[in-house]
Amino acid sequence: MDLKNEKIEMEKDGRKVLCDILFTFDSEETLKCYVGYTDHSIGKNGRKNIYVSCYNPLVLNGKLEDITDEDELRMVNEVLIRLDEQANG
Repeated sequence: MDLKNEKIEMEKDGRKVLCDILFTFDSEETLKCYVGYTDHSIGKNGRKNIYVSCYNPLVLNGKLEDITDEDELRMVNEVLIRLDEQANG
């Protein structure tokens, strides 16, 4: 997967949507790489929807993988909270 172009394609409601990459991070805890991205849609809470998926950096044009493990979801949520706190002072 090539993240250098700062765009990523995801499928939403049966159609392909081009999204902007917001951040990437690696986890020593899970030994996985993650990417955060947005399609600029607004959620019910009035904030921009942000999606996070894991990926294999060694696979060029690989697929994004859903995060389904509860511990992994909790870790990603903690990262999102830290990023939000940094962005909002």
